[in-house]
Amino acid sequence: MDVTPQQPPKAPGPDLAPEYAPDADWPPPGQPPPGLPPDPVSLAEPPPATMRTTLRRAAFGMVAGAVLVTGAVVAVPDDDKDAAPPVPGPVSRAMTATAAGSPASLSDLTALIGDRQKWVGTHPSDAGSWAVLGSAYVEWGRRAADPAYYTRAEQALKRSLDVRPGESGNTAAWVGLASLANARHDFVTAKKWGETVRARQPKEWSVYPELIDAYNGLGDRKAAITAVEKFTALRAGVPALGRAAEMYRDRGWREDALATAQDAANRATAPAEKTACLARLGELAWERGEPKEAVAQYGAALRIDKGHHVSLAGRARALAALGRTDEALRDYQAALAKSPRPAYLLELGELYESLGLDGDSVDQYEKLRAALDAGKARGVDESLLLGRFEAAHGDADAAVEVLRAEWDRGHRSAAVADALGWALHRSGDSDGALEYAERAVDTGGQNASYAYHLGMVQRALNDYGPARRHLEEALRTNPTFSPLDAPLAQEALDTMGQPPAGGPRDMRPDPAPEPPQAPEPEPAAPAGPGQDAGQAPGGAPAPAAGPPAGQQARPSAPAQPSAVPSAAG
Repeated sequence: MDVTPQQPPKAPGPDLAPEYAPDADWPPPGQPPPGLPPDPVSLAEPPPATMRTTLRRAAFGMVAGAVLVTGAVVAVPDDDKDAAPPVPGPVSRAMTATAAGSPASLSDLTALIGDRQKWVGTHPSDAGSWAVLGSAYVEWGRRAADPAYYTRAEQALKRSLDVRPGESGNTAAWVGLASLANARHDFVTAKKWGETVRARQPKEWSVYPELIDAYNGLGDRKAAITAVEKFTALRAGVPALGRAAEMYRDRGWREDALATAQDAANRATAPAEKTACLARLGELAWERGEPKEAVAQYGAALRIDKGHHVSLAGRARALAALGRTDEALRDYQAALAKSPRPAYLLELGELYESLGLDGDSVDQYEKLRAALDAGKARGVDESLLLGRFEAAHGDADAAVEVLRAEWDRGHRSAAVADALGWALHRSGDSDGALEYAERAVDTGGQNASYAYHLGMVQRALNDYGPARRHLEEALRTNPTFSPLDAPLAQEALDTMGQPPAGGPRDMRPDPAPEPPQAPEPEPAAPAGPGQDAGQAPGGAPAPAAGPPAGQQARPSAPAQPSAVPSAAG
């Protein structure tokens, strides 16, 4: 199945904007986003439609108003129980996926976007369809790594709220805005929209995945766990199992994460859902330091969806760890062709650098900077990735500035703590780095990269015992966690050597002081004529030899028991 992202169909009509060109300025000055109609007041009434067309559009409108695409396409309960079922086809499949909160395939998502574009072009007052279209744009932009779709999503969701405010029951648009904020890494705003929906409709299950992402981005692990539990209670099934597996992983409960993720994969039936579950198993295997298992799981996902970019990039990571670098480079390039994510550009650049291909790595880093700039222009906050890149390959002081701002705005996840700690260390402030590096290790689960960074910070502070322990932990967790950093971790361990026999000197108690020795007794005078030995002159007994007055005699050591038992024993 060809799932290469492509431009969704343009809504018909002479008043709609021209098709979007990826390398052109978007949207053109003074024009609305492509595929969206202009201001509603400029829309003329459509010509009368046939009865069949009217009934079909009404059925689509009623069903589409009950769905919302959030991360995958997420359902919103339909209050109209008598709505006609959708016409079978890709749109119907996309809507079926929404009923379980599962991802729709890209081809079905394309069909849904095209259908809603056509519908709102002639029915601009359909708030539900605007919400569906806006949320579908969010999902498309996330999968294709095209932030231009986030601008389209924002306009569609605001149009939905203009038609019907959230206070009047249009919480679907609010959930869409939470999804959009998460996609832009604006977790504070995502939390605001998500909690607004939860306060009004605490049993609206579609908002909880957005709250989970927002809380994780803010580093509020307790709230994230509570949201996972609530989501599971309201919507048990494969999506909830996937969220639970990720929660267990983040807490360092690897066995629970694996068992739950495997359960989700066993239950998944739809191809897109099965692919996502297998990719999660591949990621867990990689993090456990099992690249062969990771390759197998990612390969299984790619047999279902050959264009699944998450699995392509994951398999590339694992192949590089196995030394199969030619295949890894191929998979990275394929992943970038499907979805040019900045994270993939960074990983590929570091792989090139580890192979000594400096020209290729510099080229990837330049593409990375361009992608980050493009995302920023579209409202996407890539401060975390930018800080990681600058700390490792650019200006560490600039990385500190970017990441401190991220921390100050409330984004205090383990990932941000780790990146800020590493940036401080690279800028020469290892003392200031220690607090953040320790926090990342304490709250980030069993992450090899976090342990490596903490170990290197402790080594710089001459705290060799903890440094050795954390570097060993990094390599034990995943011996090939990074093509650049894993060899450096081993090199640091080798230079520190092994700890001294018996442990560090400062951990041994001081020996007890020796008691003072009694002075030797003076030799007795020789016995005179007629005087017995041991008798004082004049016939008095000689005093026994002993310690001076006021000093007790030291007791003799007790007899040691024989190592050989007696015959009587």
